[in-house]
Amino acid sequence: MLKKFISYYAPYKKLFFMDLLAAFLVALIDLVYPLITRNIINDVVPNKNIRMLIIFSLVLFFIFSVKAGLNYFMQYYGHVVGVRMQGDMRRKVFTHLQKLPNKYFSDNKTGSIMSRIVNDLMEVSELAHHGPEDLFVSLVMLVGSFSFLVVINVKLTIIIFSFVPFIVIFAILKRKKMSKAFRETRIKTGDVNAVIENSISGIRVTKSFVNEKSELNKFEKTNVLFKKAREEAYKKMGEFFSGTYFLVDILELLVLIASAYFTFMGHITVGDFVAYVLYVKMFIQPIRKLINFTEQLQNGMSGFQRFDELLNTEIEKESKNAKILENVSGNIEIQNLSFKYEESNDYVLKNFNLSIEAGKTIALVGPSGGGKTTICSLIPRFYDFSEGDIKIDGTSIKDVTLESLRQNIGVVSQEVFLFTGTIKDNIIIGNPDASDEEIIGACKKASIHDFIIGLSDGYDTFVGERGLKLSGGQKQRISIARVFLKNPKIMILDEATSALDNVTEREIQESLEELSKGRTNIVVAHRLSTIKNADEIILMGKEGIIERGTHEELINIDGEYKKLYDKV
Repeated sequence: MLKKFISYYAPYKKLFFMDLLAAFLVALIDLVYPLITRNIINDVVPNKNIRMLIIFSLVLFFIFSVKAGLNYFMQYYGHVVGVRMQGDMRRKVFTHLQKLPNKYFSDNKTGSIMSRIVNDLMEVSELAHHGPEDLFVSLVMLVGSFSFLVVINVKLTIIIFSFVPFIVIFAILKRKKMSKAFRETRIKTGDVNAVIENSISGIRVTKSFVNEKSELNKFEKTNVLFKKAREEAYKKMGEFFSGTYFLVDILELLVLIASAYFTFMGHITVGDFVAYVLYVKMFIQPIRKLINFTEQLQNGMSGFQRFDELLNTEIEKESKNAKILENVSGNIEIQNLSFKYEESNDYVLKNFNLSIEAGKTIALVGPSGGGKTTICSLIPRFYDFSEGDIKIDGTSIKDVTLESLRQNIGVVSQEVFLFTGTIKDNIIIGNPDASDEEIIGACKKASIHDFIIGLSDGYDTFVGERGLKLSGGQKQRISIARVFLKNPKIMILDEATSALDNVTEREIQESLEELSKGRTNIVVAHRLSTIKNADEIILMGKEGIIERGTHEELINIDGEYKKLYDKV
């Protein structure tokens, strides 16, 4: 874990080592002060040497001025290193997120994922800056001050520092308990973020159902667990800090008593006594700093651990020799396909077979749970199957790159997601390199252009979070314009109009028919009136395909499809 953390310093090692050098020089400057104080008390004051007093004063003023500059460098550039490392980590984890399978996002709350990317990495950034710097400075101060203490009087130093191991042992034992407690608070922070994110996203539903009390209760339950975890962590931290600070204070008391006794007995001079107390203060200072650093280490390393766990989550699999799917005609062959979701023991599809000719429109209908939407998710490999195969133009979709596969498939679903941004931002997702003329052309085909130019800001109109400023029909047209811009050879329309009113549905249906021309189309629909013109209608149930044929053929059979059609 530590080795992985250190690897992120590599791009900034020059700045990092300059920061450590500045810290080293500051530590040396601090070690000079007691030495000069000792000389002033032992030599300058008794001899009334004004000249040397002025020289020492000027030397101290100069080195303190240098120290101020070094402290500025450490504070600014030290944090810059941490922030840049944080940026690299966030970029890496965000890139990794784009490659994770849909299952990961189904199993993990959005707020928890955001907590790992934002909150945890903030703590990691602070550790990245202060961690090595504090450790390095503390080491220099410990070694330097201890060396000077030995020079002043060996016996006194041995007597006093025989107490230090007790402080170290106590700190190690308490640190383990504190580490476990702070890791638990990380988990609870993610849970709280998830509840807040979910509640804010569904605020309109909450208001419409006057469900504020229920939402508050859900938040309160999570918040109470967070508070308890945090309180327990602070309890362990309180035990750690109070105990270690008490032992350090006892160490200072021993120093005062022992060094005063040695002065009474004539083993050291008054100047040595003052210098000794100052050097012990300097020895204790890094101990205190290391004690404070322990909390930061807990926060930073527990955050980095959660970050690393996310990076180690397995990404979507691709064949080692995956090739690019190009020059697609649109023939689709589903062969002996079986699939079940991991959380279920029941197969959604079992030995399912279906052939779709290029340029044809196939409609999948039937009751919920028959596997219609599952097929739509398996063709672009949003989920992976382990039994059977799906081929496009004779090539297994597992033998081609995910990017090229999905580049040739367009999806229009019931739930349209618009990103926060402008209308243009949301349409250009279909083809980031598209020109303004191509964007306008796609919008005209989707029958949304006239609406857009009627807005005060036109294509630069802000749509609000998740497109809240637009109606359902307008959002659906924008999603259709995206696909026009993408221009794929295979189209999947999964309940694309089911959430719309009848008038809007008829208007959208015209756009969808235009979109379907010259492509292979798979349509999932509950409103059977929208798929009358399909080349073939597949009636599906839990046992697989029940009936298939054109609308007229299935009506004439007078079977399950006709019963369903008459009911609708």
